[in-house]
Amino acid sequence: MAGCSPTEIELVIFDCDGVLVDSEAIACRVEAELLTAAGFPHAFEDIRRDYLGRSSETILRMIEERFGRRLPDDIKARSQTAVLDAFERELQPIPGVAEAVAGLAGPRCVASSSAPARIRRSLELTGLLAAFEPHLFSATMVARGKPAPDLFLHAAREMGADPQRCIVIEDSVPGVRAARAAGMRVLGFRGGSHCGPDHAATLRDAGAHRVFDAMRDLSQTLSEALSEALSEASSEALSGV
Repeated sequence: MAGCSPTEIELVIFDCDGVLVDSEAIACRVEAELLTAAGFPHAFEDIRRDYLGRSSETILRMIEERFGRRLPDDIKARSQTAVLDAFERELQPIPGVAEAVAGLAGPRCVASSSAPARIRRSLELTGLLAAFEPHLFSATMVARGKPAPDLFLHAAREMGADPQRCIVIEDSVPGVRAARAAGMRVLGFRGGSHCGPDHAATLRDAGAHRVFDAMRDLSQTLSEALSEALSEASSEALSGV
């Protein structure tokens, strides 16, 4: 990446949905329709506000707690099928993301709450798989999904990176909180079609170090985040003298 040596940033970790692929608006619509038809009424905004960035197991548990009854046993499989079918017709990459990722010189990976099959197919459909394969990490690989730090720590460990030298790109509150809990710097991205006017403030309130809204600004935002981190480290070193 421009202006950054591998010893300064060892790994850039990308969330997938809403960061690499513009999938969240599609998934929110499909899942709201499916849940409502199954007798668990949800609007698009309910899904966007309450569930984005969380693993499917966490979402299903939250819904059952909200309604006080069990979901149909096949709801997870039906949701996965319906969402992937919609992706086949509609999914697009986040504008400018291919060029932004290609401009990064150091190691990178994907760490997503989605299942491995959805991550892989999403990246295939948008022409991004070759930029990350085989470094695709799913919440299904760890005990706890976001906002717990497990997934990001797992990705760093598998990639041989120091968590304190990782930067995460996230679009969700659980993702931002997970990155902070992992001891990583996190950049909030608000360029997906699901992001409303309040999204930047929401990500900052969750702990994002910086927020940006266009992938063409990724390299500059990373450089600014690195400079900020180095300045903080210098200040801490001086204060400890």
